[in-house]
Amino acid sequence: METERLVLRQFTFDDVDLLTGLDSDPEVMRFLTGQPTPRAEITTVVLPAILKVYDEHPGLGTFAAHEKAGGAFVGWFGLQPTGEPSTVDVGYRLNRAAWGKGYATEGTKTLIDYAFRQLKMDRVIADTMAVNHRSRAVMRRSGLRFVRLWHEHFDDPLPGTEFGEVEYALDRQTWETQQRV
Repeated sequence: METERLVLRQFTFDDVDLLTGLDSDPEVMRFLTGQPTPRAEITTVVLPAILKVYDEHPGLGTFAAHEKAGGAFVGWFGLQPTGEPSTVDVGYRLNRAAWGKGYATEGTKTLIDYAFRQLKMDRVIADTMAVNHRSRAVMRRSGLRFVRLWHEHFDDPLPGTEFGEVEYALDRQTWETQQRV
């Protein structure tokens, strides 16, 4: 899959270093786990889970993103299965060096379009911490709309957890209307 400036591809077992580098930056992980993901966990848990989705849910998964110009790894974009067969969850994680360049919106829009055009999904959702204003802005710029705020209990909450989690979504009918404008 390609965007204007990115190439998206499936991960392989050879990508452990890319994922380890991405997940080792505390700022990248700030609203996710709050801490770097150990290499051993990426090798034995994270990467095998990514690869499993490709087999079990064709067309879905987590896709490595590289710049077309130069091939630099910028992070990943994903379309994940949900409990509803015609709904997918879109998300991304980018290296800090790729922040502020519009890649998050570009990749997210591409996956939303892919979900509706190729996969024939009825709904795309996304969620983040309420205090993650940058991701919320990406969701809005990508065409997703605020749906709800909710609170979860975490045994070891991250700073900002007390403000809750937010969900954004886009349904097929609204997406089709946006395409005509």
